Amino acid sequence: MRLDVEVYRRGIAESRSRARALIEAGSISVNGVVVTKPAFECGENDRIELVGAPIEYVSRGGYKLAAALDEFSLGDTESPGIDVAGMVAADIGASTGGFTDCLLKRGAKKVYAIDSGRGQLAERLRSDVRVVSLEGVNARNLTLDMLGERCDIVVMDVSFISQTKLHGTAASLLSAGGIFISLIKPQFEAGRENIGKGGIVKDERARELAVDTVVRSAESSGFTCRGIIQSPITGGDGNVEYLACFILR
Repeated sequence: MRLDVEVYRRGIAESRSRARALIEAGSISVNGVVVTKPAFECGENDRIELVGAPIEYVSRGGYKLAAALDEFSLGDTESPGIDVAGMVAADIGASTGGFTDCLLKRGAKKVYAIDSGRGQLAERLRSDVRVVSLEGVNARNLTLDMLGERCDIVVMDVSFISQTKLHGTAASLLSAGGIFISLIKPQFEAGRENIGKGGIVKDERARELAVDTVVRSAESSGFTCRGIIQSPITGGDGNVEYLACFILR
């Protein structure tokens, strides 16, 4: 049986996504040996244990957003950091909820967790009164009326679609001065000719062009770019990713 399935089955993790995150973080051992591959084959009689300090968020995405919130700054201040305490947020492409978890831990008042899938959001977040789960919602069809209020910040982590198709949606959820932080995945922005074996975009110039395409699209939707950083963690497939911060004009 796959290790991630067994970790979930034994109740060590609250979901398979959480199980994968724990394994990839080096927090699971099998018969005393740390294993970092979720697909590792194990048996019912194997000793599976949680080792080391537990990871802070329900998925690795939480660390990516945390890096952005720590690095970017607003206004004229030279001190880095964005304080989301008391803010109303929308998490587009919430999935397991890494971004949502990070926002809550940073003091967000409410988070709308939006995803086209169902049953992915971690139960701990689903049961949190500060979280409004909008499942089965295609972000291209998302409207302000579905939320009922404007947000102070929108965060986005989407796959298998160019996020340029969603910048108008993000803008529609914010008031002037609102914050938009986006995880840029070059493999979904670069042309097919730039995607190599395993879906990896190895060419640095191709990645730069993908980032530039995203920035120009966001700016055409009314945003001003405040900065771009490389994500401290690669994507699950090994792709280099980036985080961009925008302010709605």
